[in-house]
Amino acid sequence: MLQKSLRISACAAVLCSVLVPAHAADAPQKRAITLDDLNRMVRVGAPVVSPDGAWVAYTASQVDTKEDKNITQLWMVSWDGSVHLQLTYGKDGASAPKFSPDGKYISFLSSRPGPAKGAQVWIMDRRGGEPQQLTAITDKEIGGYIWSPDAQKLLLTMHPKNEPDQEEGKPPAPPKPIVIDRYHFKQDMEGYLRDDAWDSLYLYDIPSKKSEKLTTDKNVGEEQPAWSPDGAWIAYVSNHDPDPDRSTNTDVFVVSPKPGSTPRKLTTWNGPDGGRLAWAPDSKSIAYTQGEPAKLEEYSQARPAVVTLDAKVSYPAATLDRAARQPVFTSEGHLAYLIEDDRNEYPAEVELAGNGARRLLDEAGAVTSWDTAGGHTAMLFARDAAIGEICAFENGAIRKLSTHNDALMAELNLVPTEGIEFKTKDGAEVHALLTKPAGWKPGSPVPMILFIHGGPNGQDAHGFDFLRQFTAAHGYAELNVNYRGSSGRGQDYAKSIMADWGHLEVMDLLAGVDKAIAMGVADPNRLAVTGWSYGGILTDYTIASDPRFKAAISGAGVAMPLSFYGTDQYILQYDNELGPPWKNAQLYLKLSYPFLEADKRIHTPTLFMGGTSDMNVPILGGEQMYQALKSLGVPTELVVYPGQFHGFTRPSFIRDRYERWLAWWDKYLKPAPPGTKAAGAGE
Repeated sequence: MLQKSLRISACAAVLCSVLVPAHAADAPQKRAITLDDLNRMVRVGAPVVSPDGAWVAYTASQVDTKEDKNITQLWMVSWDGSVHLQLTYGKDGASAPKFSPDGKYISFLSSRPGPAKGAQVWIMDRRGGEPQQLTAITDKEIGGYIWSPDAQKLLLTMHPKNEPDQEEGKPPAPPKPIVIDRYHFKQDMEGYLRDDAWDSLYLYDIPSKKSEKLTTDKNVGEEQPAWSPDGAWIAYVSNHDPDPDRSTNTDVFVVSPKPGSTPRKLTTWNGPDGGRLAWAPDSKSIAYTQGEPAKLEEYSQARPAVVTLDAKVSYPAATLDRAARQPVFTSEGHLAYLIEDDRNEYPAEVELAGNGARRLLDEAGAVTSWDTAGGHTAMLFARDAAIGEICAFENGAIRKLSTHNDALMAELNLVPTEGIEFKTKDGAEVHALLTKPAGWKPGSPVPMILFIHGGPNGQDAHGFDFLRQFTAAHGYAELNVNYRGSSGRGQDYAKSIMADWGHLEVMDLLAGVDKAIAMGVADPNRLAVTGWSYGGILTDYTIASDPRFKAAISGAGVAMPLSFYGTDQYILQYDNELGPPWKNAQLYLKLSYPFLEADKRIHTPTLFMGGTSDMNVPILGGEQMYQALKSLGVPTELVVYPGQFHGFTRPSFIRDRYERWLAWWDKYLKPAPPGTKAAGAGE
């Protein structure tokens, strides 16, 4: 994700060729984006800069239509962008690339065939050579790893295997009952959680190939490890409350890098301390993020924090009211974070001993990950009309390094996305994004999709979004509203909907629709609303509050929270934000108005969707609403995707979902001419 000699692949050679601009008259005609382009798009992963700053490693994922899955491979690009190398091949893929401390080797995780089965750490000489399996762990699953500064050890993050490896030539062992004795007992993609299903840290000695548990602690999770530059300490994040399932109270710990060491807790905040950890160059302090207590778990806005080895905590940029993540110390020793701010994500340098933060990149877009080493900083950056690629960040400007999607982008007629602002009826200021169809002209209203983001603690931001371009290509405008509850507008804005779902958010969404109509963009008689996860929940609330939508699509939604208590992964949120149902039944009933008052409130034709393996928001919510509308005679359909989690993983199902969305919108917003039959979502 090497061969005896590194080589530029034919694909990379094409992508990296210099394109000579043609005269306008000779330029090829650009075309609209299609669903076939989903399979051509390359999804680039987080950058990793080599210790000398000369190379950037990353992953690139693309759909394998025959296998019906995404295959991820490892690539490397030189800092000047002149050399592009594909390092791994094959159907097993690779992930988590890292450079050895001396920069001579590249390591990665892969389940490719080798002496030991399952995901193992592999290593290859950066100058050439076949990859070799470095670890041979058989009784646990490796979830992550980091190098020791002297390159003699790996720190492995591992947890027990759910099932033992199947012996070759023997039939699989029959399944055993799952015995549960945990408060938080299920998690999407992980399934039912056993009592020993904790991530633990293990030291793996490379010369002896022996692994030993790092700490003496048991039955606690150990995550986000970071080795100090001087090699003397390992910092990590853990929850040591009496029952870690019942709180979000993680802290930063340090421990000596020796098997069986006793850790020392550095932070004491009653809430989440952690995230990705970054050691200062002098190995005397650790940058991290601090969030809010459990009651605000789903609305928590992480803020910058630093703790010293003697447990003194300070708060850089103390007045910064925006979410921060992924701290890094620059080569100059300055501390910087990625900031989520009002439809953009950018790096900002924070004052270690002050309140301020200085934005480092002014360009609109989304920096989703970054890394710094050898005096160089690389980012994964996306614009509205450009898929995310690896970029060098120099002197406050972006310079593109990877070029995986250049050929495709050159073919497509992509449209811009603009920011809009408006006031709600209670005086709140709300911000949104509006994408118009290609060739839209003022004075010509078009059908519009109100597409609602999930979370709710997330935001719609500038950055490439396939759906926006897809809807625009089919003549639709798309509106994305960062309703109250969203991130990017401060902690008070995010927490304003706590225990009051389906009220302020709906007010904000409808005000956004009114704004798009007043702008002459949206046709008031051809409106649809769609969303997934909390966006699906808000779709149910919206059609139960306003009858003007001609169509709706609710994916992975919840219309009756009372029936979800104990069936999904959000038990902490229920108990801390809403309270147990037996103590606060009236609140649960109030929040269930789309289901309990469906007969009075809902007349919109609605398509419900979900995956059978979704433990984040089980398909139960869609099934209940489908059955309610079916009983009431409201046009409805239910689409169930076998084996899919909350986020779909099967490419053919992802494509199918887009096809059904478009067919449902077309059926109700673009009726066929008289005398013809309109296509339905299932046709």
